[in-house]
Amino acid sequence: MVLEDDIGLRSLLVHGLQEEGFGASGFGTGGDLLRAVASEVPELLIIDIGLPDADGRDVCCALRARGVGAPVLFLTARSCLSDRLAGFSAGGDDYLTKPFAYEELFARLHALVRRSGTSTAVTLGNVMLDPAAHAIVAEGEVVPLSPTEFRLLARLASTPGEVVRRRSLKAAGWPNGAIVYDNTLDAFVASLRRKLAKVANAPAIKSVYGVGYCVR
Repeated sequence: MVLEDDIGLRSLLVHGLQEEGFGASGFGTGGDLLRAVASEVPELLIIDIGLPDADGRDVCCALRARGVGAPVLFLTARSCLSDRLAGFSAGGDDYLTKPFAYEELFARLHALVRRSGTSTAVTLGNVMLDPAAHAIVAEGEVVPLSPTEFRLLARLASTPGEVVRRRSLKAAGWPNGAIVYDNTLDAFVASLRRKLAKVANAPAIKSVYGVGYCVR
């Protein structure tokens, strides 16, 4: 699946991928892609970061939280180190900047396919994460989140039941190089707990003393 808001580039990508032997389909917004993923799980994703309705990295976070383990290649004009690191922290597997050579794109995709393995889908209770609205959505109820809260919850939800260390949560929630104190992280987690408490049957965020947090 290709997520690219530029219709011309999206068409070229889909056509080129099909000629290369991939069964490709294109989407212009994060919302369109997430609706498609609800009925068809992709084997590989190309995601642009600058989208009209969401940050592509947040879309990747939402996919990971839904249990989509397919490799993600970020395709973007943003080339600075902090942007690349943020892409990897969001769950991306590779990063290619525009302008690019199609030969390199195809080579990277084939390498991702070779390295990828199967994954088991997981869910976060009855909670869905909407990257466009930066919100928790459950049974028609919408609970807004700040961008940092969204990324922290998405990181926890990507490995339900497993402990996520504080360092990993800080990398997911804040830009690379940001100075984040433990009490700042704790305050955001406390806010997330209050918001999850508003959702019926939502999972809980558990503290693991001296290590980090997990959601179950």
